[in-house]
Amino acid sequence: MVAAKKVAFVTMMVALGNLLSGISTYLGPIAPGVNLDLSHITTFIAAIWGGPVYGLIVGFFGGVWAGIYFGFIGGTFTWLSLIGLPLGKSLTGLTTGLFFKVFKIRERKHASIITVPTVLMSFVPETLFTVAYFLTFAPFFFVNFSFGMSLLAIILPKAWAEIIFMSFLMAALVGNKGFSVFVTNYLQKNTMENKPSEESSLARRR
Repeated sequence: MVAAKKVAFVTMMVALGNLLSGISTYLGPIAPGVNLDLSHITTFIAAIWGGPVYGLIVGFFGGVWAGIYFGFIGGTFTWLSLIGLPLGKSLTGLTTGLFFKVFKIRERKHASIITVPTVLMSFVPETLFTVAYFLTFAPFFFVNFSFGMSLLAIILPKAWAEIIFMSFLMAALVGNKGFSVFVTNYLQKNTMENKPSEESSLARRR
C-alpha cells in the first residue's frame, strides 16, 4: 500500500512536471530555442517532502518533455538535449533533497525563510552543468563555441529568474501547514502516528 502510494506520488509529480513544462514552453517563448520551463516546481516538491531520491527521479523524468522540445521541436541539439536536460534537472532534485534532509530545513524555525536561499543554492550544480553543456558538449557535437555562448547568455538569466520565482513559491508551500502535513502523511507508512509529530514540528518552527 505504501509502496503504491510512493509510486503514485512520483508518477503524478513526473506527469505534472512535464505538463507544466509543456504549457510554459508554448506560452512563454523568449528567443529562438529559449522558452520558459516551470517543470522544476514538481522537482522541488518531490525533493523537499520526499527526499533526494524522489527529487532525482522526478527531476530526471519530469525533464523529458523539455529534452524533447528543446532537442527535436524547438532546438537544434536533438539527442543531446534529451539526455542533457533531464540530467541537469535531476542534479537540482538530488541537491535540494540532500539539503533539506541533511539540514532538516522543514523542522527549523522560520523554515519558509530558509527555504528561499536553500532552493537557490540547490540550483548551483545544474547551473555548472548547464555551462558545461553549452560550452563543451554542444560545441563538440553540434554548434560552434560562440553560438553556445550566445545561448548560454540568454538561458542562464532566464533559468535563474524561474528559480527565484520557484524559491518563493516553495517557501509559501513549506509554510503552509495543511499542504506540508498532507504530503508528508501521504508518503509515510503510519499516517495517524506521523501526523502529530509533523504538526508539532510545524508548530515549533512558528
